[in-house]
Amino acid sequence: MQDVREALMAGRASDGRAVRRPLSPHLQVYRPQITSTLSILHRITGIGLGAGTLLLVAWLVALASGAGPFATVQWFIASWLGRILLFGWTAALLFHFCNGIRHLAWDAGYGFEKPVYRASGWAVVGVSIAASLAIWAIFCR
Repeated sequence: MQDVREALMAGRASDGRAVRRPLSPHLQVYRPQITSTLSILHRITGIGLGAGTLLLVAWLVALASGAGPFATVQWFIASWLGRILLFGWTAALLFHFCNGIRHLAWDAGYGFEKPVYRASGWAVVGVSIAASLAIWAIFCR
């Protein structure tokens, strides 16, 4: 019996000759586009937001636990690594939020024209970066 993967890769061209085809399109086949890149980043930021929320929960639990545990967590958050993590969490939150609004527009049937989805994609990137920098410039001196 032939390997199942090999059987699935066997196909016929429109003229009837046998061809070997891939199981599915792969990232190496396509040039990255704004929609695919932002889709991947949307998933990554979603995971990052879940992980970053654990830091927020640790801070709240430490706050409820007393001055000693709170001082320890606050020390970490105030360190350079903590600030980098918080900035990344802020940027991920704003990107995920802006891209989510874009997806809501798509769900309503708007923004599928090439110039529109490219412009909205770059707008998501620009707004999320500008908002992240503005929030940190104003509130985190």
